[in-house]
Amino acid sequence: MKRVMIRYTVKADRAAENESYITKVFEQLHREKPDGLRYASFKLEDGVSFVHLVSVEGADGHDPLPELPAFRAFVADIGDRCAEPPVAVDLREVGSYAFFGA
Repeated sequence: MKRVMIRYTVKADRAAENESYITKVFEQLHREKPDGLRYASFKLEDGVSFVHLVSVEGADGHDPLPELPAFRAFVADIGDRCAEPPVAVDLREVGSYAFFGA
């Protein structure tokens, strides 16, 4: 199992575009329901910072997210949209309650 948090800041004039890409990713996830993945995205109070939480829970460690066309479109020009580039941090759970499921 792998859990990662990604945080980045987009340029103010690109925030709505970024959010639209994220929405399309979730639309595809809801349609296709890939196994072994839990994924959440949040926009912070400043309106331009985003945090994504990814939990890859399949026994084989396979992450289906990068295979989704909507996700590939989202990350294709992320560097151009960002004021601060994405930083990924591996998360090691100390404890949780009903957050990632059983």
